[in-house]
Amino acid sequence: MRIIVGITGASGSIYAVEFLRRVSTSEEVYLIMSRWGRSVMTQETGLSSENLATFAKKIFSNDDMNAPFASGSNVFDALVILPCTTTTLGKMANGIGDNLITRCASVALKERRKLIICLRESPLSTIDLENAYKLSQAGATIMPVSPPFYNKPSSLPDLISTYVERVREALGLPVDAGWKGNELQ
Repeated sequence: MRIIVGITGASGSIYAVEFLRRVSTSEEVYLIMSRWGRSVMTQETGLSSENLATFAKKIFSNDDMNAPFASGSNVFDALVILPCTTTTLGKMANGIGDNLITRCASVALKERRKLIICLRESPLSTIDLENAYKLSQAGATIMPVSPPFYNKPSSLPDLISTYVERVREALGLPVDAGWKGNELQ
């Protein structure tokens, strides 16, 4: 599967790092980072885009509108935006493809490819909710970064891992077992 991962400037870049680690071993992954996505990643994790190079076949600048995936002629299977800001959400919902991430989202929608939006802002305004609704109606999957607790996580990595597995599941990729303990395995 050919997956594009977009990282925007919302908090939660550690989720993107873990997602990249998990999918890069079995999938063809390309990375796009916004200017603020790079900044927040460095602030939150101490990592730079160079640290992520081993997880992606290529890293594109968000300003590179000549990148292959800016055109529907260059096939990809899915775009995962993790984390996604409400500004990026609003641009996508209103057809504004003024950078590579939002342009790839436009391509994903028009070509009916998977678009998974991992929204990571709170609270959400009525406008944000309407934008999420519009994108959902257009075929996108909206996945607020909201880690579950049913598996009784004992650490921050456990929380991150559980959410990342949900994103992998939304892509149709193999995932770890579900419930732990006496529940389903």
